[in-house]
Amino acid sequence: MSDVRLHVVSGKGGTGKTTVAAALALALAEGGRRTLLIEVEGRQGIAQVFDTPPLPYEERKIAVAPGGGEVRALAVDVEAALLEYFEMFYRLGVAGRTLRRMGAIEFATTLAPGLRDVLLTGKVKECVSRVRDGKRVYDAVVLDAPPTGRLVNFLDVTKAMADLAKAGPIHKQAEGVVRLLHSPQTAVHLVTLLEELPVTETMEAADELAAADLRTGAVIVNKVREQWLPDRSVAPAADGRVDAARVRNGLAAAGLDLPPEVVDGLVAETVEHAVRVAAESSAAARLDAATGPGLGRLELPQVLGGIDLGTLYELADTLTEQGVGVRHTDEVPA
Repeated sequence: MSDVRLHVVSGKGGTGKTTVAAALALALAEGGRRTLLIEVEGRQGIAQVFDTPPLPYEERKIAVAPGGGEVRALAVDVEAALLEYFEMFYRLGVAGRTLRRMGAIEFATTLAPGLRDVLLTGKVKECVSRVRDGKRVYDAVVLDAPPTGRLVNFLDVTKAMADLAKAGPIHKQAEGVVRLLHSPQTAVHLVTLLEELPVTETMEAADELAAADLRTGAVIVNKVREQWLPDRSVAPAADGRVDAARVRNGLAAAGLDLPPEVVDGLVAETVEHAVRVAAESSAAARLDAATGPGLGRLELPQVLGGIDLGTLYELADTLTEQGVGVRHTDEVPA
């Protein structure tokens, strides 16, 4: 990930993509780096995982990373982005605010639905490329993107807009976004679970990204649960072949004289655990076969008791241990 400046994080609903995006932003900020975490769906998911008040349409510092780094966050508002766009390219000023009162912004994004995604991705592009005093403002930008079901349309709509508008600010804006999203500076990370439907959707998303010439970065397997049984015991246990008498004798040898119903409950839990491990192993094999050696694979453990700020730091540490990081370079390439 060392050459990537824009990290797009997506996944099937329920896989925990916002939590993963937050942990990734913290990991990328370690060692004095500056990262920006952006959301575009209006859910205030970032505020929820960091347990902060709802984010306004401005970049706010929400966390400090080990080594003096910092994470800022931005919730992109479509209406505010459109007004910003009008002011930047057309200098409308007060007239832009009048458009808001007239409802013209909703009319414009309804008339040209692709305009909404151009505004959102355009703001992301501006944050990635922003320069101050000859240096990049952010070492990395992490985008908590829409779910995989509409990911490619969201990222690739700029091509259609570039074709629609042959000249002028909209054309220039769309072309700039296309160049960034299809460059080595951008990687799309797919969050999944070791379950049939999330793995299937992840595989389909990887194919769609490749067809659209968008670079897939890492497959991030979230909520990985610990395996208690040795590999050789998983298949027999999943088939229900667990010797209750042997379990009872082993417990007794350890000084635990448990009632038969308790032992039976432990045996049932063992079978249930083995069935889950076998299913997850099968899902992992499908994922490995589909993604191949070209894609990185990262894993995050299952967290019991909900996500809080301390948990996010622990997840960030787990990503760092797996090699996540960026080259610390502020200078703008020539």
